[in-house]
Amino acid sequence: MESTFTVTGMTCSHCASSVTEEISKIAGVTGVDVDLASGLVTVTSDTDPDPQAVASAVDEAGYSLASA
Repeated sequence: MESTFTVTGMTCSHCASSVTEEISKIAGVTGVDVDLASGLVTVTSDTDPDPQAVASAVDEAGYSLASA
């Protein structure tokens, strides 16, 4: 399953790497694709990723999810 989130504040490849690393730690996540230009982060997982878990992971990386 794929879910897309918008992350604010990323400006460089290091930012994208940090977000990818933290989201990849969530149980069931099999892939993370970050589009730095748009801030879109596509999460591929075995089940629907928990938005709270994704928000926490993004926060841990030092960024935040955009409000829907």
